[in-house]
Amino acid sequence: MAFRSFRYAMAAVLAILAIAPYGCSGYRPAPDAFHEAVIEPYRLGAGDVLRITVYGQDDLSNTYTVDQAGYVAFPLVGAVSARGQTAQSLEGKIASGLRQGFLRDPDVTVQVDRHRSIFVMGEVNAAGQYTYVPGMTVQNAIAIAGGFTVRANQANADVTRQVNGEVMTGRVPISDPIIGGDTIYIRERLF
Repeated sequence: MAFRSFRYAMAAVLAILAIAPYGCSGYRPAPDAFHEAVIEPYRLGAGDVLRITVYGQDDLSNTYTVDQAGYVAFPLVGAVSARGQTAQSLEGKIASGLRQGFLRDPDVTVQVDRHRSIFVMGEVNAAGQYTYVPGMTVQNAIAIAGGFTVRANQANADVTRQVNGEVMTGRVPISDPIIGGDTIYIRERLF
């Protein structure tokens, strides 16, 4: 009888060892473009709230939200593509639109008034959507989400972000910086 239970135990261990490499196949180190995104100028996206000022034109100066399609509806100009643009490049687009028969030499500034949200999921105490603040790290986001659960892998996290129109996921240390729109997933530790 002892031999039979030993045989079953060995079969179970071998089955786990055979499956283990497939369970770990989801690991992807973050690609270079993933890390470069945090040191480049901030790229606008859906959900960003912008303060657009046209000097000398109080009726045009206001806050505007980048819609789900990536556009800002700006008076006189209409829908202006903002997704993937920097604030400075959007200034040029709006000024160019205003020059088309509305203002002779518009002076436009664009500032991000409120960045799009980040999402924290997995083994945190209060998973959800949170406001991004420039300079945040994965660890800051975890703290805002109530900290780790007792089952959390506290060494690293999986971060998903959009880089040059492509969605990428990479595993990063919790000290890594994040950007607006990132989704952070804290995995459960194995032991």
